[in-house]
Amino acid sequence: MSTSAQLPLGPSVLALDYDREIERITARLREILARDLSRRGLVVAISGGIDSSVSATLSVKALGAERVYGLLLPEHDSSGFSVQRGRMLAEHLGIRHELFDIAPTLEAIGCYKWRDEAIRSVFPEYGAGWKNKIVIAGGLQGRVNHFKLVVQTPSGETRQTRLGLKDYLQIVAATNFKQRIRKTVEYFYADRLNYAVVGTPNRLEYDQGFFVKNGDGSADVKPIAHLYKSQVYALARHMGLPEEICNAAPTTDTYSLPQGQDEFYFALPYAQMDVALWALNHGRPAAELAAALGITEAQAQHVYNDIQAKRRTTRYLHAKAMLVEPVTELPA
Repeated sequence: MSTSAQLPLGPSVLALDYDREIERITARLREILARDLSRRGLVVAISGGIDSSVSATLSVKALGAERVYGLLLPEHDSSGFSVQRGRMLAEHLGIRHELFDIAPTLEAIGCYKWRDEAIRSVFPEYGAGWKNKIVIAGGLQGRVNHFKLVVQTPSGETRQTRLGLKDYLQIVAATNFKQRIRKTVEYFYADRLNYAVVGTPNRLEYDQGFFVKNGDGSADVKPIAHLYKSQVYALARHMGLPEEICNAAPTTDTYSLPQGQDEFYFALPYAQMDVALWALNHGRPAAELAAALGITEAQAQHVYNDIQAKRRTTRYLHAKAMLVEPVTELPA
């Protein structure tokens, strides 16, 4: 077999022996659950997206449907498709599942209030019937990444403007309540059932810090964090998941306007970002990436720079709590 240095750069570098990969992941899940966590089963929050769907399916293959519990956790801004596809997956897998609407909790702790206050500081007329999202700009052109607020009026008119740091931070902080409340619910069910919580980030998200600390970044086991997003999609098809799930475009499902992950965070769509991340990890020059993706060498170098910048700035998300002095009797 060719070494990574000899493989032509493109989607083929991400090819896997999927049967072998399924066997490896499921065996490791059983080992972790029994030896490291001492738990009876697994709780998976199912968003209807590809990552949670594949994670739930691998959990079932590892333990059986009777030891996996699915949670559907919508709120006001969730797409109706997320619940529809989540139910579809749960029924496809034959797992017990429950819908828990977290919107009342978010209302009570001020999630929507704090968000809307920040939006109205930019668009004072923002109110009932309006929709919103945040998009990223600048990185691929070699500029410093900055964020824009996009809103849509009840009549369908779209407006956008660059966000200042204060308003950006307040919107993101308020929105992060969603992931943290979901995780609180997941751990309630895990504690009640003596189960462990499954985290669902793929390699691109895990590497680039595309998660909320103590929110969707919190879990007992993360079965697909080593797999690129393209590999997760391929694994879903290999395992025979419903076509509607296999064909679902990756979204944040966090803002009321549809928002692709590349709009909000990544420099390129996921299939290209996977190749870029693999290329950087394997020491391929920017010129080679540019030829593979059909972009300029300067743009390819900007993508590499953006990946490395995100690794630096999101290191905090991966970090454990810092101690003033080590407690040497416990593992680090």
